[in-house]
Amino acid sequence: MEPITIAMAGFSALKAGLNAGKEIASMGKQIGSMFDAIDECKAEHNKKKGRQSMSANEEALDTFVNRKKAEDLERQLREVIVNSRGLSAWQELVKLRGQIRRERTEKKRRAALARQELVETIAMSVLGLVAFVAVFGGGIALILSYQGRL
Repeated sequence: MEPITIAMAGFSALKAGLNAGKEIASMGKQIGSMFDAIDECKAEHNKKKGRQSMSANEEALDTFVNRKKAEDLERQLREVIVNSRGLSAWQELVKLRGQIRRERTEKKRRAALARQELVETIAMSVLGLVAFVAVFGGGIALILSYQGRL
């Protein structure tokens, strides 16, 4: 399913919940999935680059339309949160999103670095073992050759 469709469905569910008297705090899952879909819409162009099934113009227009829809949904969500919780709540939410995104990016970076260090450690261990076997085997071959048994 297209990210913009998911974002629009999330916003519709949010509006329906608010109209039914639900609190924004109880609708965290809908808001979270909507934010995820909005973020995906904004980044989607990078995934589409070079798809042969679309002309460059179709790709540009599709990206533009989806980004604008995502921006509109985000603006409407901002209005809902500001109207129900105030501007400071929206600012706090934006700040928390950025902070959590940075933390997750850093966690992924550290995991990739740890994986790379592990691969390098294994490679160096194997290389060391091969060097040891070569030196040890060469020493034994030299001794056996000296004794005339080789």
